This record gives sequence, structure tokens and C-alpha cells, in this order.
Amino acid sequence: MKTKTLAISGIIGALYVAVMIVLAPFGFTNIQFRLAEIFNHLVVFNKKYFAGIVIGVFVSNLLLSEVGPIDLLFGVGHTIISLSITIFLVKRISSPVKRMLVNTAVFTTTMCIISWQLHLVLGFPFWLTWCYLAISEFIVMAIGIPLMHTLNKRLPLSKLI
Repeated sequence: MKTKTLAISGIIGALYVAVMIVLAPFGFTNIQFRLAEIFNHLVVFNKKYFAGIVIGVFVSNLLLSEVGPIDLLFGVGHTIISLSITIFLVKRISSPVKRMLVNTAVFTTTMCIISWQLHLVLGFPFWLTWCYLAISEFIVMAIGIPLMHTLNKRLPLSKLI
């Protein structure tokens, strides 16, 4: 990994953690408004952002999760799986907005992984929890589309890393 890529990955991870610390009360349990999830959209601009996002999720879950170490397995696993699916699905889509729409759909759908975790650990009802998580994830990711689109116009995100 190049030094520039490593440095930017560290910055992305740190930004993810910083946003999570500020909004920690809204980032865990069965309704999660993790504003830091907007960083997931970076992967549609360049797959090299993958590492920084995963680092951010890992450190956030390590420091802030009330569920414990199992959140490292499920939370980080969910992110790795979702980002990987997105990278695979958007290969032939040229529009960044359409790519972010696909990414939003992927992350919304795969919240079943987090629902399963909360069902196993806290006994939350799987289907209802998945509904809550999917809705909250969709809202955050949808809010992120115009934000990232505007940011990409100012900073070419595909070329920064």
C-alpha cells in the first residue's frame, strides 16, 4: 500500500470515529442513525477507500459499542460484506449518483446482519429490528448522496487516493 493511500485511509478512519464519538448515542441499538455511514459512499468513487472505512468501523465499535466484542465481528463483517458487494455491483455503472443509490440499497438490505446480531445478543425481534435498522440506514445513506455528490464536484474523490 502506498504511503498516500495509507495516510488517507487513516484520515478516513479517524473521521469516521470522530463523527461516531460526537453522535454515539444515536449509533447503536436497534435504531441506528450513524451519520458516519455516509463515508461508505467513498467506495463508489474509488475502492481504495475500503480500508479507511473498515478501520473507522472497527475502531468505533471497539471504543463505543455497548454490545461488546461481538460487534467487531458483526459490525466490521457487515461493512466488509456490504462494501465488497457494492464494489462488485457498480463496476459497469458510470454515474456516481447511480453508484451511491446502489450502495444505499446494499447497505440498507444487509442491515439484516446487524439485526441478527442484536437478536442473538440482546433478544431483539429480528424482523422488526431489521425494519428499524433498514429505515435508519436508508435515511443516513440517502442524506449522504447529495453531500458526497457536492463534495466530489469540489474534490475529485476518485483521484485523491
